[in-house]
Amino acid sequence: MKKKIVSIAPGRTCLFGDHQDYIGLPIIACAIDRYIKLVAEENNSTIFNIRTPDIDKERNIFINNTINDIEKGDHLLSVLKVVKEYGCIPDRGFDITISGNLPINAGISSSSAVVVSWIKFLLEAFGSRNSVTPEYVSQIAYEAEVLEQGSPGGKMDQYSIGLGNVLYLETGNDFNYELIHKPIKGLIIGESGIPKETIGVLKELKEKAWLAIHKIKETDKDFDIQKAQKKDLDTLQNYLPDRLYPYLYAAISNHDITQKALRVLKRKHIDFEELGSLMNEHHQILRDVLKITVPKIDNMIDSALDAGAYGAKIVGSGRGGSIVVLASEGKEQKIINAIIDAGGKDAYRVNVDKGARILNNPDIIHKKLF
Repeated sequence: MKKKIVSIAPGRTCLFGDHQDYIGLPIIACAIDRYIKLVAEENNSTIFNIRTPDIDKERNIFINNTINDIEKGDHLLSVLKVVKEYGCIPDRGFDITISGNLPINAGISSSSAVVVSWIKFLLEAFGSRNSVTPEYVSQIAYEAEVLEQGSPGGKMDQYSIGLGNVLYLETGNDFNYELIHKPIKGLIIGESGIPKETIGVLKELKEKAWLAIHKIKETDKDFDIQKAQKKDLDTLQNYLPDRLYPYLYAAISNHDITQKALRVLKRKHIDFEELGSLMNEHHQILRDVLKITVPKIDNMIDSALDAGAYGAKIVGSGRGGSIVVLASEGKEQKIINAIIDAGGKDAYRVNVDKGARILNNPDIIHKKLF
């Protein structure tokens, strides 16, 4: 009997900390119950025959070929190169179909979900010299997608998807994370239908944020962005040209908001109205200081709030993509309708998901997931 493996990986939405992880500041994100699904079946060859019907593409990867030059964005080959360094050596071929119900280029990490589902499959099929844990999978995904590809992103996407749940992630030198095992009711994703500008926006904002940090260090060699507080801003402003100050202000202010949100989430009973207010405050900085929104997304957010949402914000790199909304109980459908009436391509409820996994009964695909 041919071996069949089904690997699924959820999308993610960022609740707090957009444009923070690449400068070593924490984020709060959660995996959501929309997925990339990878179905693989042995084919008695030395080839991975890969179909991606959602984008109408096919490719063949010969497992014995040496991996040298990898084109930018070829995450499948990048993963293969990295997993081999961890002792995961493919020795037989599979027919593979990768599909899902995660929108592409919408700011909820469909590409990282593909990467994580691919890694989960490879480790399940061919093993590794280390114990396969969610953190191990997440780290491989980060190395393959960010370090190997030279991308400007951080660790949020890979760890949110690999670990699941609500995740508080410290991304700096003292890297650590905390899982918050609490449901967040009333989450809604609204798709703008405008493709996000991931690489360009991340590169631009990352460079300016780091330039501001290094400029301050020229005057204050002990400056640490992870320890800076809002009360320090007036002093720090004197060390920067006007063009760089907004990036410092956004970093320190959003760090403060993220810490406040963490305290709310760790209480025995979450105050969703307070959480929504912090979400709105975070969005205002993303909109007015970092300027990563577009008129359609602003209209979607305003309409969601007018319809009774506690809070709403743009997600991810920006200038397109999606929004996340925290809806008050009983008003979810009204808010969904308002987002679509404001020009949104789609809007729907989501739940917090438990993270990437191998389905133990691959012949019984849980229809509720897709």
